[in-house]
Amino acid sequence: MLQTCPPAGRCLKGRPELCGDEMPSEAIQCKPLEVVVSDRGIERAIKMLKRKLASEGVLRELKMRRHYMKPSVKRRKKQAEAARRRRKRAKVEAAPPVIKERT
Repeated sequence: MLQTCPPAGRCLKGRPELCGDEMPSEAIQCKPLEVVVSDRGIERAIKMLKRKLASEGVLRELKMRRHYMKPSVKRRKKQAEAARRRRKRAKVEAAPPVIKERT
């Protein structure tokens, strides 16, 4: 599937190399989310949809895109998030396994 550029060669992305007659739409592909509404009710289906959106990272992405973030700030946040994940992984690996006794 191909998209065409806006008229007069004005590209919305501001990249003249993409302002030909056609642009590839590879960046616009989305994986559809599907939730089946059964006899459990619509509230249950909405809850399942929210859970799926959260697991896909859609809600986090929307929250991040709500405001513009400078590239330097974005880079710092990315590094801080990576450090947090490293600390969490190290903490889990360093902790001794918990053995529960049955009585």
